[in-house]
Amino acid sequence: MFPRRIIFAAISISIAASFLLCGYEFIRAVSTSLFIESYGAENLPRAMVAVPPSLLLLLYIYGRLLSRLGATRTLAITSLLSSALILGCYLALTRGVHFASATIYVFREAYIVIIVEQFWSFVNSTLTPTQAKRINGPFCAVASIGSVVGGVLVGRWAEPLGSQTLLLFTAASLVPSTIFSGIAYTLAGEPKPTVAEAGGQHGHLGGRTLFRSRYLVFIALLILSTQVVSTVLDLRFNGLAEIERPDVDARTAFYGTFYAILGGSAAVLQLIVVPFALRFISVRVIHLGIPMVHLLSGLVLTLRPSLRTGALAYLLFKTFDYSLFRAAKELFYMPLSYDERYRAKQLIDSFGYRLAKGGSAGIIELVRLGVRTMPGAAFSITAMVMAGIWTGVVSNLTTQYQKLEKSDETVSVSDE
Repeated sequence: MFPRRIIFAAISISIAASFLLCGYEFIRAVSTSLFIESYGAENLPRAMVAVPPSLLLLLYIYGRLLSRLGATRTLAITSLLSSALILGCYLALTRGVHFASATIYVFREAYIVIIVEQFWSFVNSTLTPTQAKRINGPFCAVASIGSVVGGVLVGRWAEPLGSQTLLLFTAASLVPSTIFSGIAYTLAGEPKPTVAEAGGQHGHLGGRTLFRSRYLVFIALLILSTQVVSTVLDLRFNGLAEIERPDVDARTAFYGTFYAILGGSAAVLQLIVVPFALRFISVRVIHLGIPMVHLLSGLVLTLRPSLRTGALAYLLFKTFDYSLFRAAKELFYMPLSYDERYRAKQLIDSFGYRLAKGGSAGIIELVRLGVRTMPGAAFSITAMVMAGIWTGVVSNLTTQYQKLEKSDETVSVSDE
């Protein structure tokens, strides 16, 4: 069922993801903490608003690279250029350029999704659906080892080394990540577009590919609804952290410990729950059950607001997002074409993620212009409302997926 080259390719891309996510834990904790120090948690929505246009520009560059150079070299170039830009921001911060804290916050939101989605495009192009149901969970688990290690190291090193210094570990982590992802492509072979798709003939960004497919539009709606939930829980969590952890390095250490716990929790689900769930529980049941969890956690946060309940609600969201939701969501892309997996997927899973985050943050900023201070409960109530919308969207999407799956099975049988 699993050729040796596919097994080793999966191991290699998992190790690449582990290095990537290890480095991301440093930049995630540091960039948030430094931004709060420079501008305050109440201004985080302004940084979030800047993410979608910045990401769209980077995705256009990615699309042009993909059309010209192919998937393997595009991944290497985007990884190494990200490392160089992070190093540049570190140097600017050491020279007292405070705006670099805003730059690094915005860039951290962009580079991670562009690279991670390239990893998933490779996985979705290399494995069969049956193989993916067995491998997606362990793949996420190996990647999460990096998250756990990174979070633990941030928790231990933030105060003795200082927050800015930790950015060097992020820049360095992208080098082995690039090497192992290159090994994975060498082992499995580079996925190729059809003649009609070659050179970006349907568009470098993949917009036409996305909007001509009702199925892809519903995947995009799913991502938008989930990420509004993520954004409001994120903002509520950071606001509570600013109140209860006022010292910048202590706050960075707290974030590091939090994300280490998150990575460990996700790894447990990825190794134990995800392989079982994908094999024995229908994709529809899985996807309908996840927003129900967030409805309940949002209710608890509304009734008992504190850093503990805020951290718990955000932890639950991210744990499921990194494990069961991610593994089950990737199955939606497996029957699709090269442009749908490498271009439309980036628009949905990179730009869509950040558009929802930036758009909802922008709305929050507009509301704040009128009311000045938003009550904390507004964030958790919004999360509950969007979890309800999420349920409706995923109900329709899974129905479409089941029809697509059946049609693929019929084609396979007729081919035999």
